[in-house]
Amino acid sequence: MAQLFTVHPENPQPRLIRQAADILRAGGLAAIPTDCAYSLVGHMGDAQVLDRIRRIRNVDVSHHFTLMCRDLSEIANLARVDNAQFRLLKSATPGAYTFILEATRELPRRMLHPKRKTIGLRVPDHPVVSSLLAELGEPLLGSTLLLPGDELPLTDPEEIRERLQHDLDLVIDAGPCGTRPTSIIDLSSGAPELVRAGAGDLSRFGLD
Repeated sequence: MAQLFTVHPENPQPRLIRQAADILRAGGLAAIPTDCAYSLVGHMGDAQVLDRIRRIRNVDVSHHFTLMCRDLSEIANLARVDNAQFRLLKSATPGAYTFILEATRELPRRMLHPKRKTIGLRVPDHPVVSSLLAELGEPLLGSTLLLPGDELPLTDPEEIRERLQHDLDLVIDAGPCGTRPTSIIDLSSGAPELVRAGAGDLSRFGLD
């Protein structure tokens, strides 16, 4: 059964964050709150984590995974970002956006879109995620916790644990969060293209 850590939503306990990071480093899969909806997260270099998320979400190899990053400098190590793209990213991070960008060669191909060689990247604006990323010292591989057949992402930690108790290693409970996933914006071809309208304000990109 998945462990359940109850943490403070604004000042998460360092001891629990360290324990959560250890679980993820060891190949564990967790459900964590973000500034949008709950997400499934794991170590970005672990192929089994990819397979487990695909199985839970029932998505194929063309599904765009997301790397949650601490800041823009971390994004620059993972994706090719020109000056115009950097300015857009700077204006919208941290926040409720996922950006599709061309990945650098440092990322394993299994994480990328098989044809486009792109990856989703975001900088969440949530104290629990920020603390966890700081403790890990590297990005987290993630995907919105939207189960097959559901119209909205799961938001209640107890329900998440009940429905996925044998599929997860950890659920972090910091109280309910939203049910709107991030807005997804494709920057890989230059001008911003809207992939999914979500929680992030689109007016700054002229996409509203």
